[in-house]
Amino acid sequence: MITKKHILLALALWLGLGLGAVAYAGSWSKNQSLGGFNKVHIYTPDSQSNIGDGRGLLLVLHGCTQAIDAYLSANLEDAAEEFGLVIAVPDAMNKAGFSCWSYWSGSKSRSSGDYKNLINLAQALVADTSRHIDANQVYIAGLSSGASFANTTACLAPDVFAGMGISAGPSIGTSSSGALGPCESADVASRCSQYAGSYQSSLGSQIASIAQGDSDSTVNLCYNSQNAEGMAALYGVSPLPGSTLISEGSGHSAEQSLWQDGRVSMLWFNNVDHAWSGGEGASGSYINGASINYARYLGRYFLENNKRVSRNLGPVLGNVALAVNGDRILVTGKAVDAEGSVAAVSARFVASNGSEQSASATAAADGSFSLQSPALANDLYQVAVVATDDAGMDGNLYQGSARVGPAPPASAPVLSNLNVAVSGQCALVTGTVVDVNEDLSAVTLAFAGATQNADISASQFSGQRCNLPGGSNSVTVTATDAGGLSTSQVLDFEIDAGQSATLDGHISAGRLDYTNYANCYLEYGTASFTLREVTSGEQCRWQDDDASCLGPVQACSGSSATPPDEGGGDCQTFTTNNYSQKVAGRAYSTGNPLAPDYFATGSDQPMAGSTWGINTLHSDDGQSWYLGSCEQ
Repeated sequence: MITKKHILLALALWLGLGLGAVAYAGSWSKNQSLGGFNKVHIYTPDSQSNIGDGRGLLLVLHGCTQAIDAYLSANLEDAAEEFGLVIAVPDAMNKAGFSCWSYWSGSKSRSSGDYKNLINLAQALVADTSRHIDANQVYIAGLSSGASFANTTACLAPDVFAGMGISAGPSIGTSSSGALGPCESADVASRCSQYAGSYQSSLGSQIASIAQGDSDSTVNLCYNSQNAEGMAALYGVSPLPGSTLISEGSGHSAEQSLWQDGRVSMLWFNNVDHAWSGGEGASGSYINGASINYARYLGRYFLENNKRVSRNLGPVLGNVALAVNGDRILVTGKAVDAEGSVAAVSARFVASNGSEQSASATAAADGSFSLQSPALANDLYQVAVVATDDAGMDGNLYQGSARVGPAPPASAPVLSNLNVAVSGQCALVTGTVVDVNEDLSAVTLAFAGATQNADISASQFSGQRCNLPGGSNSVTVTATDAGGLSTSQVLDFEIDAGQSATLDGHISAGRLDYTNYANCYLEYGTASFTLREVTSGEQCRWQDDDASCLGPVQACSGSSATPPDEGGGDCQTFTTNNYSQKVAGRAYSTGNPLAPDYFATGSDQPMAGSTWGINTLHSDDGQSWYLGSCEQ
């Protein structure tokens, strides 16, 4: 039967009942406190999983020294939207070593530390009905220490986690020294079985993906095969012969080996070092874009091999046709169910004001069906049809429209729910378009210097343009019908194009200092990269997109103190590093002696760049100094 879920997901698309800007993209909820963690980034997609009931859930655990913000630029959203996965990235509470997940120490128990927190996080997200997560599609993955911790957690709670993704992780039960030194031998199967305890029966339906970069020089490469073979031994499956090359575009590939029934897969990411493989365009601390998108791989692997969900897809509708007979709509077609039989076919008829009526019928032995609506008032009706099998599973949803009564006078399409979502130098335009005459021809988006057609799905449309110039921008949205009638609206938005330079260039310009030099250099070396200014309290700081390379908190660009009017005098200007300004008495410093904060003498204006930052100071009296040059 057609449920409320079908109506919300399908008919609202036609009628524009408030889906608006989120109809084509999900969103991040950052820094959430949940499940015992103080900080969790959560991405909830608009899509749902093609198996089971609702969305899947993937927990992704960071590596040592790696901030969870790095995963905001790791292309996790692509996997989330394509496979209907809610993705949660928690920041470990009980860190050890270099901000690692403490897989080598502490009690390995469902009620201990971050093991308990991860189980609680998964269960809390599943219990959140607004996310509609299928408890049979809960998975956990991680990098490095996060991978080992994820593997241990999946073994402790195989009833909770249907699958795992282990990337560059030392084997469970090994020591911290084993991560960076020679390979430690480990009986993965025995340890995982021991951790599972009374939950061992759930291991019989669990699956595991094991992966590592083939250029990893941090974690010994032996662990990749040791982990895969260990999980295969635990599951009791044998390897399949040969391997397969998986490619995502030119130069982005991985070698895949599989075990029986898809229970275990092993990947070697080509040209990837010790990092999470994010696919083309991925960036950030310990995020590598040279190979495939591992999150997308996991989405597909879990979708195809999950052992806990029903694979019953419900009946398939075909040859559906709508015809109007007086004040009624006739629906005909065919419904076929491969796994069983068709129990019923039902339809909803929704008027332009949102009111609805329904009808149902049974299918003949050959699957053909015919049903008719109740008497309907003159209006344009959106029609949704679905067939249900003998197990209660609904099949694919047919969507169409039909008009009862005469057509209204010709009128222009109507635009509503318009929105511009800006990400970097890209702008995503979304909205709703309704044409009562049912002859909509196109929706165009006119940016400065370029016009493009939007993608239209039912009553929703979207279009994206990138590489837009910084500053004020606008887009004109125009909906046109077959008769040439049109409606237009102009949307204004701002693009922050950032500032691009090398590391030394950013330091010289005062956007960065030497405090965070190591992180910035490890990520970008001598290459040019872009920083954007973000607010921090009443001041600002410059940072890259994943906030792994960031500068000091300082006065925002364009802000300045106004020097007092001294009634004239000879203005002096000096441009040099902050230390030299201090030695000359034009500045002073406070704070950490290794990375002090500098301020202009007299005005107390903050000076960017710490000790070796370059700043210009000027003064009319030689006593009070101000940022910038003398007025001409």
